[in-house]
Amino acid sequence: MTQLVPMTEEQFEQYLNYSIREYAEEHIKGGRWTAESAYEESRKEYQKLLPEGVQSPDNYLYSIYDEQRDVHVGVLWFARVTWSAEPMAFVYDVKIDEAQRRHGYGTQAFQLMEEKVRELGLSSIGLHVFGHNKGAIQMYEKLGYVPTNINMRKIL
Repeated sequence: MTQLVPMTEEQFEQYLNYSIREYAEEHIKGGRWTAESAYEESRKEYQKLLPEGVQSPDNYLYSIYDEQRDVHVGVLWFARVTWSAEPMAFVYDVKIDEAQRRHGYGTQAFQLMEEKVRELGLSSIGLHVFGHNKGAIQMYEKLGYVPTNINMRKIL
């Protein structure tokens, strides 16, 4: 059985170190940041979003845990945000370890997250996905997510 287990401080530090680099690389691929500035920009964004680390208010950081196999298979981070007329949940990150992909963990984690979001009294979940991440897009569409805004560009 898959569970969402609150992330420990140690897990958070490992997650943060990896995620800052990965987020910088994604923004380089997407054309938002240059290679020279990407790491520092990424670090600043994480510091702004998680100023108190794993204890940052309205942020929910989880390890995705397979209880039957006794193994952590990924992470999920969402936050309670108010960007529109009503508060909502926003998924900042979901990562399934490379060796654990294609076993349904992402789908199960999102279903468990939906329960937690309902318990918080929220009625919608938003997320961002990079256009080149086709596997994630397929999973989100399968779970009922629909595009609300699409950025496009053409490289000349």
